[in-house]
Amino acid sequence: MRRSLRIPHKALGALAASGALVAGLLLQTGSASAASSAEDFWTAERMRSAEPLDLLPVDPAELGKVKEGVEKLVPPSGLPGTDALPERGGPWTGGGKVTSTAGRVFFTYQGRKASCSGNAVTSANKSTVLTAGHCVKMDGAWHKDWVFVPGYKDGQAPHGKWTAAKTLSTPQWTASEDLNYDVGAAVVNPLDGKKLTDVVGAQGVAFNSGYGKEMYAFGYPAADPYDGSKLIHCSGTAIKDVLLSTDHGLSCDMTGGSSGGPWFQEFDESTGTGLQASVNSFGYNFLPGFMFGPYFGDDAKNLYEKAQAS
Repeated sequence: MRRSLRIPHKALGALAASGALVAGLLLQTGSASAASSAEDFWTAERMRSAEPLDLLPVDPAELGKVKEGVEKLVPPSGLPGTDALPERGGPWTGGGKVTSTAGRVFFTYQGRKASCSGNAVTSANKSTVLTAGHCVKMDGAWHKDWVFVPGYKDGQAPHGKWTAAKTLSTPQWTASEDLNYDVGAAVVNPLDGKKLTDVVGAQGVAFNSGYGKEMYAFGYPAADPYDGSKLIHCSGTAIKDVLLSTDHGLSCDMTGGSSGGPWFQEFDESTGTGLQASVNSFGYNFLPGFMFGPYFGDDAKNLYEKAQAS
């Protein structure tokens, strides 16, 4: 089994000055030639050999408080609404739209081939992917050669490799990599003259929707005991973290490489559709078997709005 990349991550502190928020969302842009190069770079062999980024390991640190606001729900093109049965990390065999909207993310990080997960969502530009902040930027640098491979299966890209035109993160993640705001996005280039969600479909999104929801989490863990070859899921009733963050928590055994994969509320197993309300983000070193994902509040909503308008 592959080992996951250890992250030499700096302190995960809150923003020290309110003035740092004025900068807003920072975008990383790429040229058409760079996009073509990234698509060619990620061969089946390189995708299989990519090292999974760890779910961020967290020790006690001061984290910023997520700003909440008015609830906003953007529905998928299905009818969500199935209760989640407990599942700690098994292959997804239910089919449905999630098998094409969820995928693996590949990029180079500090010169090494690395992987995360992501998901295509309903958007005005039909080209928006949500993922974790650390799957677009880590340790002060934006990742390179970034591609999204929806429906990834053991080295194959059944729906193509979609290169990033822009990558974005919340202002708090951009400025100080504050774990409460570990949300990222990418706007991907058209492929063969088509836009992403016209090809793979799109999931809904939910912001400021509260805690204690029935949740389904998906991703492509690639660290032992997983190998990154298939879509894995966890499900159950999410809790609000009572320790150091304002995140959702879920009993889940997914490992490195699953970072950035979607969490859905109101998920319908029969159609594979739901409302994305978080992403796989971190696990506490002292609390194995639990995974945490950021609360989608106003800053996550602003990130989504910025991405879909790009």
